[in-house]
Amino acid sequence: MNLLPVLAFSLKPVTIVLIVITVLLIAAIVFLYIYGSKLQKKQETAQSQLEAGAQSVSLLVIDKKRMKLKEAGLPQIVVDQTPKYLRGSKVPIVKAKIGPKIMTLMCDEKAFEVIPVKKEVKVVMNGIYIMSVKGSRGGLETKEEKVGFFKRMKNKFAKAE
Repeated sequence: MNLLPVLAFSLKPVTIVLIVITVLLIAAIVFLYIYGSKLQKKQETAQSQLEAGAQSVSLLVIDKKRMKLKEAGLPQIVVDQTPKYLRGSKVPIVKAKIGPKIMTLMCDEKAFEVIPVKKEVKVVMNGIYIMSVKGSRGGLETKEEKVGFFKRMKNKFAKAE
């Protein structure tokens, strides 16, 4: 008696392909979850180290713009330590006068939006990285949100009622 036909399931090739794809997707999701949790732990420890070494500094902002890392004029060691794929990306750069020295500083995205140009600002920084802005003599810039067409019309109709 031949047991092979009894043991072999009569699955269609499409079903086999779908099962294989499902198993691969489940494996990819598990891998991404584990990898993501490791990256999140790394990021939390890096953030805690940044906050531990942070200090408040008063500086006069000369200029701010987004520049490529290579063109920003940062120290060579900073450029060498960044991954190669990020060296061409644009980062927020602030040129500021700290005491008698003019320095080029990197900035957090949230702080970059708030920093006023040609004003004295009190910031929290670690090394050459500006983490946040505490205050300014002339007040901090607040960007107003751009109101879209449909939001304007909705507000207009709401006021009319």
